[in-house]
Amino acid sequence: MCEHYYQKDAETMPEDQLKELQGKRLAGQFKWAYENVEFYRKRCREAGVEPADIHGLQDLDKLPFMCKDDLRATYPYGLFAVPLKDVVRLHASSGTTGKQIVVGYTKEDLDIWDDVVARQLVATGASSEDIIHVAYGYGLFTGGFGIHGGATKLGCTVVPVSAGNTQRQITILKDFKCSILACTPSYAAYLGETLHDMGMTPDDLYLKSGIFGAEPWTEAMRREIEKSLGLKAYDIYGLTEIMGPGVAYECKEQHGMHVNEDHFIVETIDPQTHKRVPDGQKGEIVFSCLTRKAFPLLRFRTKDIGILDRTPCACGRTFVRMSKPMGRTDDMLIIRGVNVFPSQIEEVLLSKGYPPVYQIIVGREDNNDTFEVQVEMTEDNFSDVVGDIRRKENNLSAALQTILQIKAKVSLVAPKTIERSNGKAKRVIDTRKLHD
Repeated sequence: MCEHYYQKDAETMPEDQLKELQGKRLAGQFKWAYENVEFYRKRCREAGVEPADIHGLQDLDKLPFMCKDDLRATYPYGLFAVPLKDVVRLHASSGTTGKQIVVGYTKEDLDIWDDVVARQLVATGASSEDIIHVAYGYGLFTGGFGIHGGATKLGCTVVPVSAGNTQRQITILKDFKCSILACTPSYAAYLGETLHDMGMTPDDLYLKSGIFGAEPWTEAMRREIEKSLGLKAYDIYGLTEIMGPGVAYECKEQHGMHVNEDHFIVETIDPQTHKRVPDGQKGEIVFSCLTRKAFPLLRFRTKDIGILDRTPCACGRTFVRMSKPMGRTDDMLIIRGVNVFPSQIEEVLLSKGYPPVYQIIVGREDNNDTFEVQVEMTEDNFSDVVGDIRRKENNLSAALQTILQIKAKVSLVAPKTIERSNGKAKRVIDTRKLHD
């Protein structure tokens, strides 16, 4: 059993005590949000629920769901439960569609955030002896500051590099002798490529582990990153609306990500019926904040699809584990009536020896969907012989069709052709006008 915990009493709390604590905190948090957030109070009155109705976990289903549309409708501060003079930090989502999602933190909220991030660091083997290279973006995005705060509280040496200038990042990793890397998985893969291009190997670095999140990635991509950077890759899960990084994390067992259940309730629901699904079955992941005061969001629909596992973990932590997100209900592509997830395409590419550097291009011609996957060749499999390229494209197209049950045009492009991202990789270009 792993003996390394940051807050052992909380992380190994017996299930009955944990449920009792969650129930007590849920009742208090609902009362807090109801009394201090006018929009939420109105929503709850419409649902016919008030503080006197919520006593514990058994009453969770009485609470209405919240979604991103609610957060956009109350932009920027309409869901804050404290006056701005008590808010010491603001963060926001990337705002790729519609208005940004703006969230706030009190000093106490930040202290809890630091704690849950410190827990995930310790779960992957970090200690105050480590030097953490933070290549998540700093700014309104929660990644950089989130990891920074938890690492600082743990006593690590933090290198706040942020994103960009990749060759300089490699130099810093080497010269500063950084032992832990924190960034998006797509950027970690790019760092591995750059290391190779600079004529270096993982032996030139001092990395022992990596903490990667903020976008979907596969087990095959994990193996590629581990090989290219010579580290152990750990998955983390967080979202701006709930806290940021630190909501859930892998331990050294790597059998799912432990959810910090003393601060968050997690459920899985059927996205169509909104009914809860049993543990072990796929469902949309829903989170409720139990201790957050500035932005006390309850029953927030993440749109991520995943599975919850409550079987005991060998690490000794009693917190429920959630799977890697298996796609999203809102970024799932429907092409010619078939559901397609980018992660399915990535699995096929990696299994065929291609890097996870690709773009999915969906369009519409003559009322029919077009579906193209552009895939970057590596230096090893690059060819400028037209016949060789066509054969490889046809083979890859056939492999994709076997998995997706739909034919895609595959276009192999030269190495370094597809634009790299310092943050979340843009995998999909959909030019169809699917909505009026």
